[in-house]
Amino acid sequence: MFRTMAEADLGRVPGLIGRSYDTRNYRPEWTWLATDGDEIKAVAAWWGFPTGEQPLALDTLYAAPGEADPVAVWAALIRRMPPFDYHLFTTPGGEKDPEVTQRLAAARAAGLSEIVERLRYEWTAGDPLPRRSTRLTFAAEPDDEAFAKIFAMISEGSLDAATREGVARLGALEQAREDIAVYKQMRDPRDRWRVAFDRDGNLVGCALPSANDGGPVVGYVGVVPEQRGNGYADDLLAEITHMLAEDGATTIRADTDRGNTPMAASFERLGYHIFAIRLVASAPSQPEEGRLGA
Repeated sequence: MFRTMAEADLGRVPGLIGRSYDTRNYRPEWTWLATDGDEIKAVAAWWGFPTGEQPLALDTLYAAPGEADPVAVWAALIRRMPPFDYHLFTTPGGEKDPEVTQRLAAARAAGLSEIVERLRYEWTAGDPLPRRSTRLTFAAEPDDEAFAKIFAMISEGSLDAATREGVARLGALEQAREDIAVYKQMRDPRDRWRVAFDRDGNLVGCALPSANDGGPVVGYVGVVPEQRGNGYADDLLAEITHMLAEDGATTIRADTDRGNTPMAASFERLGYHIFAIRLVASAPSQPEEGRLGA
């Protein structure tokens, strides 16, 4: 039998002990159980922002020890919700671990057939601070629509899979507005976002220091197309690193697609190192009107 989690299940659902249901990042209505009588055989849990009306991603798949076919039961659970992305975390080299491959097989069977590998980078207080830019100036921009237009410009030729998917589904400006709405729900204050300009006053891009439940993160680094090839990603990343470190951050984390080799190279030049891998399983791209749950 498949059902959503009831309040009475809190504290007894295997694989979810310690999850933040009290903060509403996880919710009973976002958590599906496969049961046999009173026994919980498998779980699928989705995660979202505390104020969100719907989850952002599938976060957890659990199967009881001895479950004969976890892939099939997980796939059935995943189908109970619209096709939100599935985020699966592992260590470098852990992509072929059976627990990982089984979960990805379930995601594919449920229609989340596009897999993107994201490199997870980390800077710590024990690492040298990168040199701060002397060729760019940074300014606050309080207007969300102005930021959305900059995001839309940066999306042209983007190497980020999620950005390309969003642009294909919504168009560049609407995708940018959707991103802005997501970033505004994160923990770091909106007034920390910065727009960057070169010595001639030309727009270079933007830099968003941010934070999530795990701590400070590099929210967004983007260079407009006409300014690419000048190494400005390093300047933007250095500014974010300094801003967060000045606020007391001892660890700063960031993700980038494995295929985004320029951004990965920037992280490595500035002293960030890979500490984990995020695998993101998504449904194939389709226009907004044909997307279930949009």
